[in-house]
Amino acid sequence: MAELKDVKGIGPKSLALLNKIGIHSINDLVTHYPFRYDVLERCDLSKVSDGDKIVIDGKVESIPILMRFKAGLNKMNFRLVTQSGVVGVSIFNRAFLKSQLTIGIGVTVIGKFDKKKNVITASDIKMETLSNKIKIEPIYHCTSGLTNKNMSTYINMALLMYGKEIIDYIPKEYVDKYNFLNKKTSLNVIHNPSTNEKLKEVTVRLKYEELFEFMFKINYLKLMSKKKNNGLSRIIDRNKINDFIKKIPFKLTTDQEKAISEIVDDLEAKNRMNRLLQGDVGSGKTVVAFTGMYANYLSGYQSALMAPTEILAIQHYNNLVEFLKDTDVKIALLTGSTTKREKNVVYKGLADGTINMVIGTHALIQNEVIYQNLGLVITDEQHRFGVHQRANLQNKGITPDVLYMSATPIPRTYALTIFGDMDVSTIKERPKGRQKIDTFVKKSSEIKDVLEMMYKQLKIGHQVYVIAPLIEESENSDLTTVNELREQMKLAFKDIYKIDIVHGKMSSGAKDIIMNQFKNNEVQILISTTVVEVGVDVPNATTMVIFDADRFGLSTLHQLRGRVGRGSSKSQCILISDSDAERLKIMEREDDGFVISEEDFKLRGHGDLFGTKQSGDMNFKIASIKNDYKILLQAKKDSNDYLLDKNSDGDDLKKLLINSISSKES
Repeated sequence: MAELKDVKGIGPKSLALLNKIGIHSINDLVTHYPFRYDVLERCDLSKVSDGDKIVIDGKVESIPILMRFKAGLNKMNFRLVTQSGVVGVSIFNRAFLKSQLTIGIGVTVIGKFDKKKNVITASDIKMETLSNKIKIEPIYHCTSGLTNKNMSTYINMALLMYGKEIIDYIPKEYVDKYNFLNKKTSLNVIHNPSTNEKLKEVTVRLKYEELFEFMFKINYLKLMSKKKNNGLSRIIDRNKINDFIKKIPFKLTTDQEKAISEIVDDLEAKNRMNRLLQGDVGSGKTVVAFTGMYANYLSGYQSALMAPTEILAIQHYNNLVEFLKDTDVKIALLTGSTTKREKNVVYKGLADGTINMVIGTHALIQNEVIYQNLGLVITDEQHRFGVHQRANLQNKGITPDVLYMSATPIPRTYALTIFGDMDVSTIKERPKGRQKIDTFVKKSSEIKDVLEMMYKQLKIGHQVYVIAPLIEESENSDLTTVNELREQMKLAFKDIYKIDIVHGKMSSGAKDIIMNQFKNNEVQILISTTVVEVGVDVPNATTMVIFDADRFGLSTLHQLRGRVGRGSSKSQCILISDSDAERLKIMEREDDGFVISEEDFKLRGHGDLFGTKQSGDMNFKIASIKNDYKILLQAKKDSNDYLLDKNSDGDDLKKLLINSISSKES
């Protein structure tokens, strides 16, 4: 396919701006769907009331008169001849339009009508008339320097020049079955709708295609997994497992014991394990996973645990070393920060089998990493990895057993759809001694109360997390930023307590230094973005303060709240927001992550279930699992039928879909 720079009108500057908002190819451009539409319906002046917002088109009858007031303020007046009479038009700060508004030119005016004065105070003037009584105008997400008109022009030019190259991912049998329009026509309609009916029709079609392609990928990977289901042969000494569990310095919950039993059963079974271990914040999943790794070690195989962040990988490594200190297990750590010399030692140990277990980040799936006999693969916070990344690690062994871990309880409907073929172990019980975290919703006007609550905890030696949704100020947002909060906290607490910040744009090394300082109580107030959602355990941190809490999904808030309450002291979470109070009140009432995730799914859909944009798996452009669940179920069935249909094996489309799975970085 042609490149973005080949589209007429897209120069180097426009290309850079398009890249800035994630548009890197012609396909990205034509699937940059409008996020809403303005419906421009021509009004009849005789039928509108005083003060109504109206849309009307006509021809300019008089030369515009421009009046300048103080600096930066001007007003332009002219008369407009419409189908329902002559009307005056006033518009502020649009002096640049004067040269275009020549007598006789057709325009469309949007604004508020003053019936007594017969004048429209315009908010916008479009340099064209309405071809029909109604015009549906697409509105796109843009960026500074890139207008809505630019975006529309580029998209339509790309469709005109390269529309024939656009790949339709729906097999012909389903296009015919559902009477779908072809892909190019559908894209033309969604970017230039003539009626609401046509718009709805193509929207369903494009959603179906996106979900069909996604579910084909999921179904294909499931099928490949089942075909490789020649599990490893193991004999595990259950007595040794039981003796090991007895030495754990705390009593496991019934749910933890059950999950361990299920994992050991899977390891011994002839079929390959494909299990999801899900549990609420602080439910003790890690202990279960570590015990599974020990059982795998007893049967003579290596284990690899992949974490999404270096901070979490280091934490798991330190915990595993402590957990297995009385055994002969050799454990290694492998991350992006591991020195070249250390990496070579780890590579050699994994290849010759002297290293039994390795904890790491994406570094575990690099080409240089070769395992002698990888028997168990665990991915922690599995939703943060794309399908392809998870598959990469699984394929490092011959047929290793696979365990996924998720601290975000997954809503039942979602789990059934996406993880339909997995066995699921669920830990609901809290370990004994774990206290409920008191949660309070406060308004920004109550900041003094919040600071006093923080001070009480700081005064007795505890630490505080403070969360902001943004790193730096934006012209388009008044959300509290990390840097603003640091200044506010310094003002409130002077130099009594050490304050520092951590956020996603920092290097992993810089983040680790500050997180470790916080862990060692060298920093008492840590101001952060949601990067701490998955992070170092700090039992001494007893207060979590979240600014602009309405901007977060409930599941994200629950994850953040789970950063405190990890020690024996009573902990609290304070949600600061001036809106969305009813939704946030759920957090005051509920501390069960499973209940909260279902509420989040109902309220917000899949987008924020995990508090982060999905890494390839769920990055939909037009579809939504919540709103389009029925379409998803149909796409799931159809894609699976198509995958299993032997008559379609020679289809170019099927080959293309399969090749895209193996080559695409999800």
